[in-house]
Amino acid sequence: MFQSVQRRANGEGSTPGVNMAPLMDMVFILLIFFIVTTTFVRETGIRVERPQAVWSESLDSRSLRVSITAGGAVFTEGRRVSLAALRDRVARLTRDGQGRTSVVLIADEQTPASRLVEVMDTAKLAGATDIGLATRKRRPR
Repeated sequence: MFQSVQRRANGEGSTPGVNMAPLMDMVFILLIFFIVTTTFVRETGIRVERPQAVWSESLDSRSLRVSITAGGAVFTEGRRVSLAALRDRVARLTRDGQGRTSVVLIADEQTPASRLVEVMDTAKLAGATDIGLATRKRRPR
């Protein structure tokens, strides 16, 4: 047999290497962990100045987000909608979600209270079980 083949067979002359497979496995496991544990916030795409509040509570991330501008325009999922279209959307979610639908109102602090009540009534009559109002955190005095 040739001398170079004998050296390789006996392990002589080969340089030791680092096995990268376990490191790559760990990197992919960490990547999957961070992807799975990351929460994605769905916003309505409309910028509003939310009112401030000291008390707040987290709501279900699957809830329907409805923005109301200072002028009273209603937006959901980035599109302007009428109250009738909002009623249909909430009713469809109630049917598909086995009767439980949460709605979060993201209203501008200058939104008239009458418009806010109209939107709340529309959501409630369409079958929404939980209605919340998004606010900014204010520090207690």
